[in-house]
Amino acid sequence: TLSYWSDAANNPTSSVYGAPMIETNEAALWTWDARPYPDFPAREDVWSDAANWRLGHWMGGRLGQVSLGALVRDLCRAGGLPDALVDVSELSDIVPGFTVAALESPRASISVLARHFGFDAVESGGRILFRTRGRAPSATIRPDGLVGGKGEVMELVRGQETELPQALKWQVVRADEEYDAATVEARRTTVAADGVTAERFPLAASLEEADRRCRRALLEAWAGRETMTARLPPSMLRLDPGDVVSLDHDGRICEYRITRISDAGQRAIEAVRSDPDIYDMPPGNARSPRLSAPAVFGPADVALMDLPQLGDAVPAHRPYAAVFANPWYGNAAVWRSTGSSGFTLLDAIGQPARMGRLAADFPAGPTDRWDDGSRLLIDLSSGTLASVTDEELFAGANALAVESAPGVWEIVQAGAAALVASGRYQLTHLLRGQRGTEDAIGNPAPTGARVVVLDAATVPLSIAEADLGLPWNWRVGPGNAAPSDAIMQALTFTPNGRGLRPFAPAQARMRRLANGDLDLRWLRRDRALAADSWVLTDVPMSEASESYEIEILSGATVKRTLTVAAPTALYTAAMQTADFGGPVASLDVRITQIGALGRG
Repeated sequence: TLSYWSDAANNPTSSVYGAPMIETNEAALWTWDARPYPDFPAREDVWSDAANWRLGHWMGGRLGQVSLGALVRDLCRAGGLPDALVDVSELSDIVPGFTVAALESPRASISVLARHFGFDAVESGGRILFRTRGRAPSATIRPDGLVGGKGEVMELVRGQETELPQALKWQVVRADEEYDAATVEARRTTVAADGVTAERFPLAASLEEADRRCRRALLEAWAGRETMTARLPPSMLRLDPGDVVSLDHDGRICEYRITRISDAGQRAIEAVRSDPDIYDMPPGNARSPRLSAPAVFGPADVALMDLPQLGDAVPAHRPYAAVFANPWYGNAAVWRSTGSSGFTLLDAIGQPARMGRLAADFPAGPTDRWDDGSRLLIDLSSGTLASVTDEELFAGANALAVESAPGVWEIVQAGAAALVASGRYQLTHLLRGQRGTEDAIGNPAPTGARVVVLDAATVPLSIAEADLGLPWNWRVGPGNAAPSDAIMQALTFTPNGRGLRPFAPAQARMRRLANGDLDLRWLRRDRALAADSWVLTDVPMSEASESYEIEILSGATVKRTLTVAAPTALYTAAMQTADFGGPVASLDVRITQIGALGRG
């Protein structure tokens, strides 16, 4: 545009105000769009005018391209040719991108461009001229105007069809689709040939233009199977390779493009048939690019949970982390520090957890047997749940952690799962307070409380036992983000070693002896996963020694604490009289087993 208006013939000086019609030195770009390329125009679902970009005046996506002439000139400079010896004025095509794909000479790179764009390099007058094809004829020749010699004055040869490709396939790089490889194809259908030629070009291009150039190259090959050799008279010394001549012969006129001239005594030329129509074909059909949606990450939903031991391979003292983000980071990092800085990377989490929220209050229910009266209604952020058999349930399937109070998690297993709405599941046929979490049963657990599906995505944190009881600061977020990044979730969490605390004893009973003493007995439970085995003759012992504390209660008041080393205790008549003024008919007690971290 600037070249056009810089020409005085197109931009005359006004006789009124003495200046050109358009001040080119004050020109500015118009329609530089803030919408990013290639999203505009690729995302037609976002911008309704995207289809206009192809033939419109937008500069976005175009200014970063280079002209074919400038690229060829630069390659000539790399080969040692000064600009004065190179003429690229005819090369007006645009190159979105080009790669020198191998250790090759500038000439080899120019040959790749010449094949794709259809131009020739010729030497004329001591300069290298780069000439486009499809030129108008520079002269007309007739057999009677050619120079005679040995043999015929002119020789026409037509090659075999079977030596030509039926189809031509080109692979290019899509400039508008994240530089992915793409293929265009040109094919002739009514020919005897059946060969296919495939070529790869290390350049970026629009598929519409690549399709047009591929069709041009195939038709050039078919037109070029007709060749001509002749000897020109001295009057045609002006002709150079790349020029087109018209041959008037046998009542018809055909065009030939000169490919070689030899001046050894006579001016002999070699030429190939040229069809001007193949250089004026429309672009190929538009192909909308398929761009991947940009990943916009937000803070994750994170649950740091002090849970009982969930697997034999996991040390009992370790807490668990569940992380969910959509889209998923690919890898989530867990950092920790005792202060507000100096965070250390602790663990990496490779898959998102299935997390959700209670869609309704979750009431208390029975333990140690089926809870078929309660329902657990949850909204799951991702993933699915399915019903399982009782055998699968006993093997650990469909385990969930329900946060009945902040930091307090009940483990529930569900045998039946029904999808009642999008992402909403109703879970029934429940086992409550699993793995010794009956003390965490809410009454009720409120609507909106967090729920985590306990599977391989719930990861144990690799802390040491010495870290228990310390109020750590945590940062959780994308694996490639720094702990100080705004996207990181900041949490404070103190692991207390729930997995090391003994389970509550079971089946407590009381019997009055003849002397008025009360004999208290119970069954010991153990936190070891093997304790649920039905084939063992005795319950395993995970603690260093067996010890219990029994609190004698009067309402909320503790009247007396007994300490014993076996699952039995004697509350004597004298103790009853001292605590209650006489024998008692019923008794409220709290029995806890003592472990390395204190009461269970």
